[in-house]
Amino acid sequence: MTVFEELQRRGLIAQVTDENEISRMINEGKATFYIGFDPTADSLHVGHFMALCLMKRLQMAGNKPIVLLGGGTGMIGDPSGKTDMRKMLTKEDIDHNIACFKKQMSRFIDFSEDKAVMVNNADWLLDLNYVDVLREVGACFSVNKMLTFECYKQRMERGLTFLEFNYMIMQSYDFYMLFQKYGCNMQFGGDDQWANMLGGTELIRKKLGKDAHAMTITLLLNSEGKKMGKTEKGAVWLDPEKTTPFEFFQYWRNVADEDVIKCLKMLTFLPVEEIEEMEKWEGSQLNKAKEILAYELTSLVHGKEEGEKALEAARALFGGKGVSDNMPEFVLAPEDLSEGKICIADLLVKTGLCPSKRDARTVIQQGGASVDDIKISDPAEMIGIDEFVIVKKGKKSMIKVKK
Repeated sequence: MTVFEELQRRGLIAQVTDENEISRMINEGKATFYIGFDPTADSLHVGHFMALCLMKRLQMAGNKPIVLLGGGTGMIGDPSGKTDMRKMLTKEDIDHNIACFKKQMSRFIDFSEDKAVMVNNADWLLDLNYVDVLREVGACFSVNKMLTFECYKQRMERGLTFLEFNYMIMQSYDFYMLFQKYGCNMQFGGDDQWANMLGGTELIRKKLGKDAHAMTITLLLNSEGKKMGKTEKGAVWLDPEKTTPFEFFQYWRNVADEDVIKCLKMLTFLPVEEIEEMEKWEGSQLNKAKEILAYELTSLVHGKEEGEKALEAARALFGGKGVSDNMPEFVLAPEDLSEGKICIADLLVKTGLCPSKRDARTVIQQGGASVDDIKISDPAEMIGIDEFVIVKKGKKSMIKVKK
């Protein structure tokens, strides 16, 4: 099985511009490819996970990744898949986020000995002359054609700023620059990036001639990743300060039955044949598959030791063996307590088990909250805490609360 065939077998490939040439280059380790990451937060999240895993896979096969950090495009925001304009970030915000990204990406990608390159598109985008861009780049794009793409059509009714309208041109210019400066001959991105990537391939050919070698490929990574990356408490971050290894483990342990095999194929490095055997599993066996998924991904992101700790904690808690030292903790401040007690609704919100007091009341009234395995039915009930209590929301979310 070739590298490209494995990508297909894992369900990663959505569209390509030249399958024969792209598969040849990837299989022979001759692809110098890039994936872009706009630094909109100070941590990568699960939505970036597939892209990072893909880069690791291709690098292991001898191909060279270019990580493009969007210090320039991040100041605009991509309208793809958005219903509203993205919040504008300052240059200081972006520089800080980029520094955080670099640290996290080193867990996935080997940057030693020129095996990979990390660049920032602010290096060329921020110094561009507006009139030069209009003459040299803008002339290569048809507004009529741009408006046929779904990413723009979705926003036309709600309102699309001219700022965002330029995002395709800027992303296309990125590929053009990477092609010339680093020999980048291939670009990857999620299915919602297809229009932008086609623009980059077209720009290279128009500016450098039809023989210019530039390939485009899209994966089912952004649409799937964005769906997976959100919970009722917000994004699932790769930074352990934002999402603890135990919470990260639990997130993957709780994926839907219909998603577990797909996640194992796309995100883990287990042999695809082994995963395909798991497709035959049913009932309680799916819980074993989810445990494997959670352990593999937690070990990949946070290291094997943290993966082992999270696995042990989950088995202790959900296997009826009692409290684990590795489960997440929350320490209440003295002012949170009144005569040593706290309202159960407030407790659920403070610990992050519920996003709001309204949600907490609903959970409690529906029988979904318990303290030390005793169900609480009154949202106003006061909970006393001596050393610690175990607070649960449903069967899958829990936390040790100390004072």
